[in-house]
Amino acid sequence: MSARHSFLDHLACPRCAATHAAEARHNLCDCGSPLLARYDLAGLGAALSRDALTSRPPDLWRYHELLPVRREEAIVSLGEPMTPLVALPELGRELGLARLAVKDEAPLPTGTFKARGAAVGVSRARELGIDRIAMPTNGNAGAAWAAYAARARMGCVIVMPADAPLINRAECIVTGAELHLVDGLIGDAGAIVARTVAAGDAFDASTLKEPYRLEGKKTLGLEIFEQLGWRAPDVIIYPTGGGVGLLGIWKAAAELRELGWLTGPLPRMVAVQASGCAPIVRAFDRGLAESEPWPRARTIAFGITVPKAIGDVQILDVLRQSRGCAVAVDDDAILRGQAAIGRREGRFICPEGGATVAAARALRHSGWLKGDEQVLLINTGSGLKYPDTVAAELPVMQPEESIVRAPARP
Repeated sequence: MSARHSFLDHLACPRCAATHAAEARHNLCDCGSPLLARYDLAGLGAALSRDALTSRPPDLWRYHELLPVRREEAIVSLGEPMTPLVALPELGRELGLARLAVKDEAPLPTGTFKARGAAVGVSRARELGIDRIAMPTNGNAGAAWAAYAARARMGCVIVMPADAPLINRAECIVTGAELHLVDGLIGDAGAIVARTVAAGDAFDASTLKEPYRLEGKKTLGLEIFEQLGWRAPDVIIYPTGGGVGLLGIWKAAAELRELGWLTGPLPRMVAVQASGCAPIVRAFDRGLAESEPWPRARTIAFGITVPKAIGDVQILDVLRQSRGCAVAVDDDAILRGQAAIGRREGRFICPEGGATVAAARALRHSGWLKGDEQVLLINTGSGLKYPDTVAAELPVMQPEESIVRAPARP
């Protein structure tokens, strides 16, 4: 381990180029843009070799020099493992993609990749002396932040749509969060959080309204590139709501490239959305610099029901920089994708992950994906968190057929 636990240097605004001291509490820049953590990469490169890093335990905190928590004792952890990157040969044959794989985030605490952002975001909040946070959520992020806040002995206010998955409500309740339900979408939940924050009752931990959730999501990219031998796949297909993971993967690539650790071409990034809520796809197709709010947003992939992402400008910029694209798939295709990977590969993924399978199928059919390209799907969580999505496919049995009777005792 190097003498410094973190090489965090300052915060920077990608829109107006303003810089901010990292030791103060920050939400958005004065210009309204999310802030990005910047590191002393020259100092880090001189202090740590790539080979030294790979000898560490396989968990999220192995990358601590590239994370914003300065003191090891400030870390709030629930045991975040390095998640598997698994080849999908049978599904690949079906789709005509010989080098298809999935990065499966289901093993993380609370069952989704939201644990990455919560682990780092709560740890940094604790280090900065924050004792109460508030955030809107579609469900999984709120469950993760509530769990880590409980671990940190930190107050937590979670606001989610009333039709969010029931299990997410249960997770918030069991970990002691103050849970509020709203008859609306995540934007309506955000308005309630904004009032709570304005009253001085909590620090705003909304997506990209604090700089450090993104740093946790960045570890998704750090793991991918390390697992592939410090190279990138040709294409990464990412289910996009708020898009923090997509931005984090791209930030990881940029930092590793500057360190000289990542070699070869960068990946083409694909943002997948549901046709019932596709503001990024519409903006990308129209050549717009930012998205417009999506009216009457609705999809079975609840985690990507984000009518207007605060980081939409940055997401669209990454798609164009990477020579990627944005694609929308309908709910039927999402469910077929979820079923296909389950039946071909034995993996029960979340609906958002099913959207990446549907997108890969569509992009291969159109010729945008070539059969020999290395394509990586991002499955953001366990299908066990969405039992209702497959309820319609369960076999209907008569009562007498549903019971296996034990043999009579002699």
